[in-house]
Amino acid sequence: MRIIFMGSGAFALPTLRWLGESEHKVVAVVTQPAKGSGRGQRVTRTPVRAVADELGLTSIEPENVNDHEIVAQLQAFEADLGLVIAFGQKIRQPLRDVLPGGCINLHASLLPKYRGAAPINWAIANGEENSGCTVFQLVDRMDAGPILSMTETPIGPTETAGELHDRLSEIGIETVRETIMQFADGNTPAGTPQDDSLATPARKLSKEDGNIDFDKPARIVVGHIHGMTPWPSARAKFVSGDERWENVTLLRAQVVEQFDPEGRSPGSILEKGRIATQDGAIEVLEIKPSSGRVMSWRDYANGRRVAPGDQFTSPKS
Repeated sequence: MRIIFMGSGAFALPTLRWLGESEHKVVAVVTQPAKGSGRGQRVTRTPVRAVADELGLTSIEPENVNDHEIVAQLQAFEADLGLVIAFGQKIRQPLRDVLPGGCINLHASLLPKYRGAAPINWAIANGEENSGCTVFQLVDRMDAGPILSMTETPIGPTETAGELHDRLSEIGIETVRETIMQFADGNTPAGTPQDDSLATPARKLSKEDGNIDFDKPARIVVGHIHGMTPWPSARAKFVSGDERWENVTLLRAQVVEQFDPEGRSPGSILEKGRIATQDGAIEVLEIKPSSGRVMSWRDYANGRRVAPGDQFTSPKS
């Protein structure tokens, strides 16, 4: 099958590499334009463009993939199908219509849950037990098209968004493979319509989303820590009883089962280094001071002489 691949981010790379070695032919790769970054505004290719170059594939970097000249250029490749993964531009109907199979999209959630830019982060932050990959037919509404294939996987109890991102990017290969098979011999599968009443949003993250609120159930606090790792990172301010303080990032934690917070205020350090939440306590497994390396809670507590009664608060306080 002749495929136009549209992607930009790292989530798309395993599938692009697989396609490059498969029986299918990637006739063109469409990706976001290279942009300057850093102090020197060094121009950097997208991860997808870098792999496309490595595989010797033709790449196009349009500012607007829906521009009529770009649509005509893509139509000339005589592709059967468009595959969209972490692209960053909306694909409008005129472009979809020049491809016999339309465009399909690999999305990192179990649709209709978590439509939007950050499905992995919000699934973990909201305490979901499962996640997965969905391939659906693109329509005008975001992430709302008919479902063609879905693969489900449990979320590990201490799995971070970064780790789940990498795992789902590999799981996505099989989900895409199964979907492409549905288009064999010129077929255009109808798919299964999504139930919009079950849809949940997964808006783009901001830096402020990383601020930890310990006045929530322990399960949600732990989910927030894992869901914000590695970006925007789960941040708090450590304040000792003698008024020493520093900003920290919590990277990994676990719920303390059936633990009584002893009436302490949320964020208070309890015995054994546990941290009080709204309904119990959590244990921090990995922490990073703003000016130091990632370390275990034990190493941090010993180095900072952490004691019961010390406090974690909002980094803004």
